[in-house]
Amino acid sequence: MKKTQNSYDSASYKKHNTNTTLCQVYNRPINKLLSVIRFQWSNTARYKAVIPHEMLAEYQHNLAEARKNDRGFHVFKKPKFEIGVHPTSYIDYECSFAAYHLSQLGPQRILDIGSYRQFIIGLLSHYQVTTIDVRTRNAISANENVLTCDAKTLDVPDNSFDAVVSLSAVEHFGLGRYGDEFDLDADKKACTEMVRVLRPGGRLIFTTTITRAKPSIAFNAHRIYDYDMIRTLCHDLVCIDEKFYSHRAKDFCDPEDVTMELGVWDVYCGCLEKGCHQ
Repeated sequence: MKKTQNSYDSASYKKHNTNTTLCQVYNRPINKLLSVIRFQWSNTARYKAVIPHEMLAEYQHNLAEARKNDRGFHVFKKPKFEIGVHPTSYIDYECSFAAYHLSQLGPQRILDIGSYRQFIIGLLSHYQVTTIDVRTRNAISANENVLTCDAKTLDVPDNSFDAVVSLSAVEHFGLGRYGDEFDLDADKKACTEMVRVLRPGGRLIFTTTITRAKPSIAFNAHRIYDYDMIRTLCHDLVCIDEKFYSHRAKDFCDPEDVTMELGVWDVYCGCLEKGCHQ
């Protein structure tokens, strides 16, 4: 292969640098000076960049006061301003949707598959929760029972749970991102398993990606479904409630406001019930 001027030639490098270590290169005076200049410039640029101009004087005054009355603390500059409306994200909307429907159902037995860990920790303060994880981990509460297995083959009897919760998980199944077996149908298999272990009258509360454009796989991060695909995953269940979250609007939206941009996703939230005769 033809080398460009900047190509890395390992043989040439070794020939001319057999007695030179990285430490020796750094300790040359000119390189030490350049390193210090780069460090100081980057820190100065960062501080000036993040302090709003109208707050610079106040920041400097308060910093001086903090250093003068340090109360034994080492005070150093690390400006951070998070002013205004409290930030929210799609995760807040997913979790609030799930929390609402769990409160309405009042389940005794909950199975969670792949939801946000912080959400599960909140559930554990009030509920007994069995959690499924393809990666090994330990329970962090007496209210948690951890099962290490793949969501597409649950080692759980039929009709075991009043509620199955799965937030932003099904779109990842089978793509290998978390060390699970590669299986392009793992999402379908996992949803079949969720329905199987749900008792008649129990509810599946889940969230996933959605688009009005052509469905996509951002391999191996996640799938992006359209509405018909989502309903097919849970075709045996009756829809109790569903909502759509728009990243653009930063709020729940009407179905027709879901993104139409290829490769971009919004969020589907669904609460579905298993029939009494299933």
